[in-house]
Amino acid sequence: MNIRALLILIFLWCFSCQKQTQTQDSLIRHLPKDAIALVKINNLAGFLSELRNNTFLDKSKSLAMLKSISEKADILNHIETDSKSLLGIYELGKENFEIMWVVREDSSSIKIDENTEKKIETLTYDNKSLTKYQIGDYEVFGTERNGHSFFSSSQMLVENLIRLEGSLEVEKDLQKLYDTASNDKSASFFFNLKTENPLLNQSSINGKNRGSFAEWMSLDFSSNQNSSTFNGLAVVSDSTKNYVGLFDGSNALPQKTADYAPLSSQAVISYTFDQYSQFAKRQNSYLDRVKDVDSLFNTIEEVGVIYVKGEKLVVLNSYGSESLSDYINQNTSSASTYQGSEIRQFRNKDFIAESFNPLIKDFESNYCTTIENAFVFTESKEPLQTLISSFKSGSTFVNSQLHKTALEAFANESNIYFVGNQEGLEILAEKEPHLPMLKDLEKSELKGYCYAAQFVADDGFAHANFLISKTEKPSKKNSVAPLFTLELDSDIAIDPQFVKNHRTNKQEVVVQDNDNFLYLISSEGKVLWKKQLEGRIQGEILQVDIYKNGRLQLAFCTNNQFLILDRNGKIVEPFNKKYEGGNLNSLAVFNYEGKKDYRFVVTQGRNVFMYNNKAAIVDGFIYTQAESDILEAPKHFRINNKDYLVFMLENKDLKILHRVGRDRVKIKDKIDFTENSVFLYKNKFSTTDKKGRLIQVDTQGKLTTTNFNLGGDHGMYATSKTLVFMDDNVLSIKGKKVELDLGVYSAPKIFYIYDKIYVSVTDIQNQKIYLFDSQAKPISNFPVFGNSLIDLIDMDNDRNLELVAKDQENSLIVYKMY
Repeated sequence: MNIRALLILIFLWCFSCQKQTQTQDSLIRHLPKDAIALVKINNLAGFLSELRNNTFLDKSKSLAMLKSISEKADILNHIETDSKSLLGIYELGKENFEIMWVVREDSSSIKIDENTEKKIETLTYDNKSLTKYQIGDYEVFGTERNGHSFFSSSQMLVENLIRLEGSLEVEKDLQKLYDTASNDKSASFFFNLKTENPLLNQSSINGKNRGSFAEWMSLDFSSNQNSSTFNGLAVVSDSTKNYVGLFDGSNALPQKTADYAPLSSQAVISYTFDQYSQFAKRQNSYLDRVKDVDSLFNTIEEVGVIYVKGEKLVVLNSYGSESLSDYINQNTSSASTYQGSEIRQFRNKDFIAESFNPLIKDFESNYCTTIENAFVFTESKEPLQTLISSFKSGSTFVNSQLHKTALEAFANESNIYFVGNQEGLEILAEKEPHLPMLKDLEKSELKGYCYAAQFVADDGFAHANFLISKTEKPSKKNSVAPLFTLELDSDIAIDPQFVKNHRTNKQEVVVQDNDNFLYLISSEGKVLWKKQLEGRIQGEILQVDIYKNGRLQLAFCTNNQFLILDRNGKIVEPFNKKYEGGNLNSLAVFNYEGKKDYRFVVTQGRNVFMYNNKAAIVDGFIYTQAESDILEAPKHFRINNKDYLVFMLENKDLKILHRVGRDRVKIKDKIDFTENSVFLYKNKFSTTDKKGRLIQVDTQGKLTTTNFNLGGDHGMYATSKTLVFMDDNVLSIKGKKVELDLGVYSAPKIFYIYDKIYVSVTDIQNQKIYLFDSQAKPISNFPVFGNSLIDLIDMDNDRNLELVAKDQENSLIVYKMY
């Protein structure tokens, strides 16, 4: 059986095994053979209480298979007994699950809840009596045999039991596990892993019959409100035929894969062995092949698998890397550098899958990098860049709450280790699409849980530990981790930014490359579409709802076009206007009363074109020709219910107009504009001049200057109450100054999100992104790597922010702030 399939189903079933004490209980000899699972119940009331009061189990009732079985076992909720009992689960027909329960008591001593509405009918089969109970919508059949009472959801199971003579033969390994199962836990579970089991889906490895995961597994159950912990045994008496047998005789080691995995990883799997040659010999036996042990891997002691945004990364952790490094160098077709680490394009795409089958399958080793003594392989370059960036910033999975939750319950050393969240389980479900219970995973409410498993091999068996636990939220949000990187087909031309997906209410990324392709990128880092435009987009891409139906479009100007694109990248006619001579400024969109009766303003030289929602020129707007070339897109401000349209002109005029284009505020003075825009700060139109002064104009046209002695290439940004300057390497926020490292800095930018102000600035020379709060205090774990102005937003509505920026010349990076 595939380890991934077993792990997932184990989590969904909640089984375990811990303290071993001898017992003479023989209930196992009284149930029919071929049960797909057995549940030894030491304390029925306690067991049912734990099931009822566990949050995870309560939510998992919606899963189809569990729901079916729990409904059939509902009779247990109506029975009172202090005796030990045994529950068998059987499949009678495809996906038709029935149960049988046995207790060493006669029917007269078993109490069915008197408050339960029931109808009782006596039936006869083979001259033996059986009782039919109608409890609500369910039928339950009972009988007595050799001092034991039986209840079943299936009349056929009871009739088969009546036909049986004497006690049943029990397999030796199962009997041993049963006799040594804990009597202190409320229940223990037993699985036969040698035969096809619909609960565990006994699949073959790589499509070939390579044996099972183990032969038998015994698991004791222990649970509280927020977690279920499991400790047990898997029997592997024939190590050449069992998956766990690959590690038989290997000493468990601390797993290090989590040290390299990005913090945003959805699942991590680690396999360790202290002697590769011993593992390779068992691998050959398991795969029934003859192959020389490759000394190339003699120093490998861990094989790790990392899932990030659905992408798979494979880590080979080594205690000596020289020979493998030489091999990789000899098989490299090309190489590039990312944040100081070399990424090699590897020629042997089957290298990992062939060398570490069955641990790794369906994987192409196309790219590789080395971090310390670990070799990391990926199918595409972007996940490798995410891992490098995460490692260098210290934002790795070992610091995640998922990993910490697992380590609290597990030993530090293991041969097989798994930890993941629900998304991690869903990824594995995609790899095993035939698992019936996983079809309902996405419909369930099982997020916010840690799912973990650990196996430690011993002589002929393996210790098994499982955990399902609610993940505690960290008390402090103080980490920043790369979420994904994405490489474009050519260099990035404009700063990437977020746009809203009206279908999901989440944010996606838009960016344009030097070949004028516009990309829409999902929150998972997948290119949804790309569209080639005739020119480069000017300024920011704006979102509008021109049909007033909640569906958003992208509106912008290129050098010579005004365009609106729909969700799929198609042009929304008639918003496809071209302008001879080009040289357009960025698009301005005015939404005066918030009623979506937009005014689209395109400026070209001295020309002003104002369009309505039907792409027609707006009648009555008279300012169609400026006195001089317009420097940038005009701004719209609203003060005391009055609208102000603001134009910056090349002749140093600041024009402030009515909606119709007439002068609203007349300014006599000239302003020697910088590259900074006009902002509304403290109800005044505010910008700076080339002398480093703050220029402010009130609604009466009075102009005042404040000399801040700023340098000629300073940056400015303002909101209604916050003023920020970037001058050389000094950042000033509300008058509070922060001296940064020497560099070449972008203009500052202010974001107001969840009642908090963030101020960003980027050192383009040293590729560092800084983020501060309104008191000029740095946000934890900044600066981070980046090469442009950022956009900042809560991308997935989890109240954790994401930022996007240019990464390398041809790639972007998205970080998540926790």
